[in-house]
Amino acid sequence: MQKIIKLAFIDFKLIFRDPSLYTFLFLPTLLFALIIWVVPYLVGKYDFLEPYVPLMLIVCVVENTQMFSFISSMVLVDEKESNVATVYGIVPFKERQYLVSRFLFPYFFTVLLNIILFVVQPFYHFDWMNILSISLLAALVVPLYALTLNIIAKNRMEGLIYVKALNIVVLIPLVAFFVPGEWSHLFGVFPTYWIFKSVENVTQGISAGLMLGIGFAFFAGLIWFTSRSFLRRHFM
Repeated sequence: MQKIIKLAFIDFKLIFRDPSLYTFLFLPTLLFALIIWVVPYLVGKYDFLEPYVPLMLIVCVVENTQMFSFISSMVLVDEKESNVATVYGIVPFKERQYLVSRFLFPYFFTVLLNIILFVVQPFYHFDWMNILSISLLAALVVPLYALTLNIIAKNRMEGLIYVKALNIVVLIPLVAFFVPGEWSHLFGVFPTYWIFKSVENVTQGISAGLMLGIGFAFFAGLIWFTSRSFLRRHFM
């Protein structure tokens, strides 16, 4: 475990060597400013926006995951492009340990960001179980996003192109907010849909247990599948 934490810390420090990466660290600050000051001001001034507060909160929760989704993706792409990945391929680490070390800090830092977001947002009072559960689920976007991008991107240039595509995919389930009834579940093929529905349910005072359960199972299956493909390609 000490080796995992040590490698995770080294990987985390790589962020601060590239200005194009650590500038993304300011994204949560922007999101917090929006949800604490901008959104309440707009909702107070324009009553018709009030029904869309859950949607705005959902966007902030998911966008909180995008900081480390991008950072982790680019670190791994750079590692592959510079052939540093071949070095990791021969270190005495099991594959599971390698993956845990790469996403340990990004995952738990993202969990913390969303916990803070739920606490400081002024619209709803959520119990701690819902806050923690949704934050743990939402942070799974980070490893899934980074693994998926590194499966399809061969270099940094391709990575930047696919980042734009994946950012759209992550937000597509927002359309379900405007789709009536059971038709909204058609968007369940997108993993972030289950994050959206979990947040929507708790804002309405409805249990999110089923949505969270499906979400965790869905993410676990996708991460297992993408991690196997990633490990086959990354060290080649």
